[in-house]
Amino acid sequence: MQLVIITGLSGSGKSVALKALEDGAYYTADNLPAKLLAGMVEFLQGAGYTRVAVSIDARSGDTLSLLPRQIDELKARGIDVRVLFLDAKTDTLLRRYSETRRRHPLSDGDLTVAECIARERGMLADVSGLSHHIDTSDLNPNALRTWIKETAEIDRAGMTLLFQSFGFKHGIPLDADLVFDVRCLPNPFYDPRLRPLTGKDRAVIDFLEADANVCAMLADIRGFVERWLPCFGADNRSYVTVAIGCTGGEHRSVYFVEALARHFSPSQRVLVRHRELA
Repeated sequence: MQLVIITGLSGSGKSVALKALEDGAYYTADNLPAKLLAGMVEFLQGAGYTRVAVSIDARSGDTLSLLPRQIDELKARGIDVRVLFLDAKTDTLLRRYSETRRRHPLSDGDLTVAECIARERGMLADVSGLSHHIDTSDLNPNALRTWIKETAEIDRAGMTLLFQSFGFKHGIPLDADLVFDVRCLPNPFYDPRLRPLTGKDRAVIDFLEADANVCAMLADIRGFVERWLPCFGADNRSYVTVAIGCTGGEHRSVYFVEALARHFSPSQRVLVRHRELA
């Protein structure tokens, strides 16, 4: 059985993620109390279900502390457990709550929404360390659905290398393990012919590859990742996220991510995400 556990902060998109998996033929359960997880998995496995997704979060209260041990026990039983932690910047969560006028699940009438978010982060700290993080701050629902399906479906035998482009003016991704800044390199944005294009287009690629510093930085980043990737693997990591940032996230960072993905794909499972192109 494959079990996907969706957890994370309220307002980060857990409902969207769970619905995406339901559309992908997973049996789903929302707001499952953590103490019921093992029993539900045993029942569904006996009933012949092979793909299950559940949402477990701070609404489980004190029983949330049981989740790390339950995950270990399920893995020991041969269950393919994948834990996805959805996160977002606090100001993004505050804006979402303001727009929807929803009540935060931890609100008791005395706490502000910001205080509820801070309390929730503390409650989820232990679970966060067991999970693959997805920063939804700058993702629209369609992009989140795609990312969730890709992450859930990928083969788990070994480590997955995820390359992500982003624009610094929109903020650094919260889920990045390594962040590289390529803003010091020539910017195609200032060429009127190249501005409407992206780092996937041949004209932009030719522009960047004509610069010796671009080639040198690409080689350095490639070498750094090659040098340290085995250490991440030795730490039993399922995912390593390498984020490449430029100013707007559409030209230089996209080019670097595509080039790195091509280089590592023959020997490594690779995912590519372009945050600002989603």
